[in-house]
Amino acid sequence: MGPMTTLSAPLWVPTAERARSARIADFQAWLARTRGIDCPTYDALWQWSTRDLDAFWGALWTYFDVIGTGTPRPALAHSAMPRAEWFPHVRLNYVDQVFRHATASRPAIVAGDESGRVVEIGWAELQRAVGALAATLRARGVRRGDRVAAYLPNTPDAVVAFLATASIGAVWSLCSPDMGVASVVDRFRQIEPKVLIAADGYRYGGRLYDRRAVTAALKDALPTVDTFVRVPVAGLDDATPLNAADLLWATATAGNVPLHAESLPFDHPLWIVYSSGTTGLPKPIVHGHGGIVLEHLKLMALHNDLGPGDRFHWYSSTGWIMWNCQMGGLLAGATICIYDGSPAWPDLDALWRFADAAGATFVGSGAAYYVNCMKAGIVLRRDGRLPHLRTIGSTGSPLPANAYAWLQAQLGGDIWISPISGGTDIASAFVGGNCTMPVHAGEMQCRCLGAKVEAWTEAGQPVVGEVGELVCTAPMPSMPLHFWNDDGDRRYRDSYFDMFPGVWRHGDWIEITPRGGAIIYGRSDATINRSGIRMGTSELYSAVEALPEIADSLVVDLEYLGRASYMPLFVVLRGGAVLDDALKARIIAAIRTALTPKHVPNAIFAAPEVPRTLSGKKLEVPIKRLLLGEPVERILNPDAVANPGSLDWYVRFAQSERTA
Repeated sequence: MGPMTTLSAPLWVPTAERARSARIADFQAWLARTRGIDCPTYDALWQWSTRDLDAFWGALWTYFDVIGTGTPRPALAHSAMPRAEWFPHVRLNYVDQVFRHATASRPAIVAGDESGRVVEIGWAELQRAVGALAATLRARGVRRGDRVAAYLPNTPDAVVAFLATASIGAVWSLCSPDMGVASVVDRFRQIEPKVLIAADGYRYGGRLYDRRAVTAALKDALPTVDTFVRVPVAGLDDATPLNAADLLWATATAGNVPLHAESLPFDHPLWIVYSSGTTGLPKPIVHGHGGIVLEHLKLMALHNDLGPGDRFHWYSSTGWIMWNCQMGGLLAGATICIYDGSPAWPDLDALWRFADAAGATFVGSGAAYYVNCMKAGIVLRRDGRLPHLRTIGSTGSPLPANAYAWLQAQLGGDIWISPISGGTDIASAFVGGNCTMPVHAGEMQCRCLGAKVEAWTEAGQPVVGEVGELVCTAPMPSMPLHFWNDDGDRRYRDSYFDMFPGVWRHGDWIEITPRGGAIIYGRSDATINRSGIRMGTSELYSAVEALPEIADSLVVDLEYLGRASYMPLFVVLRGGAVLDDALKARIIAAIRTALTPKHVPNAIFAAPEVPRTLSGKKLEVPIKRLLLGEPVERILNPDAVANPGSLDWYVRFAQSERTA
């Protein structure tokens, strides 16, 4: 892929007041005043932040006045990746950083759903519920390091459960209730949870989904669970019997017990999130309290310009890392505005109505949602609504330039459009925004502070103005502590350090522009990325190939700049089977049940064979590159293919698709 940069005029330029009042500008002034570090431009600030990691991250600790004990020196004790060692002499707790912002003057949470109902939850009530649930969990024997698994929709209950878990030093792990039994068990069984907190159901797209049978199956499949907390859902009968060890949510959160947050080492596990590769079980990624606190303070306050008084909404399911990032708004003192339901029901205006009712100052969503709104002709700022809005965020897939322009035209010149790109792997962003700088359509403004991101060729050479592999050549505090039960860090190393030893390779195509911005071109590996939710191909294959008519299958996600994710599924049929509408419907149903509706392919095709390597691996990445337009001779050597004749069909398919 060649250079894609254009030198167009800026789409947006900050006013002098917006630039002057930005939190990142305050940080630059603070550095000059207290540390004698003069970084008059963002490029100078980024260069310093990635050149002297110890000084930068130590400065962030002091600037944000992180609550902790011990000395924050050194900030970086061991810099080799993986497993860099950060702040070895401090102790802290994520929850202390949240409740330092407790106040009666503004709510902690604003919550909405498809009914149109919007409720506010005060800081005092949130703290009471967290303290009560933490006391209940302690009484049930939950201690530091125990895993608490949750199967919950995006409601305040999930926030309460997360903070209660973190306050004890137990380890949080969350799955969305639209996920099927197999996908959830593949995740939770690996971490052997002591507690399961699960909702009876959830609402989406105007329907109520009963998940009690799924919950019962999860309990049966997770023998380490000795405490189950059931969260009833309005509209479902409440007659399900409870076992002796089971609790209702209202009982578990009753009472008024003072909240006590355990003092923990900087690298004590906070949560386990899951990012699936192309083979094997989902990767259980462990992030630490300290790394997430510092990363999210940096991302939310400096790059998203959030602070007390802001109302921060980022639409997400509980299965997406943006749910975790939404919690980071609390660290910065913002009110978080959470929405449970479909952003497009009963129409695509639903999320904007919620943002208006919630008084949101920041609205974030997946890029595909904005593109759909643009195509549907949604009018965003009519009748004086969204009066408090200041910023639009986007992630999940590249936001095309025409969507930037549409959003700017719809919302007006006072609104800053600030897409970010990062991943579940770091629970943060590699590239993002800076409201003191101009915005160019189709381009993220900057590499994030402390993130030494470059575009590399396959030979490991950095390039500017050309597309290359996104790499990070220096550690960040929110890189995984480890993968759960990963002996010798084998899977961890294979996931990020296989191509360039000692250098993080993320699996995205990126271009660093001459002006210092960044353009993401989608995944360079075979991971499926649908609306920002990454899922391994192996999980989809398990579901599809369980059908008796299917002998083999291959799926690729053709996410690329300027168009939404397009995911074709190729199936090899057993003798006598026909890929008719009935079989397609069964394939789709199997994927919906085992994974999520988001992972249903855009189209299903019958293919004669699946190309494989000599060792039997499916050639997903080469086929993806072929379908994106690269010539087959540049993609692979036929001598390395077990069945090279199978490639001919895919070459013809790619040609027919390009001419269609």
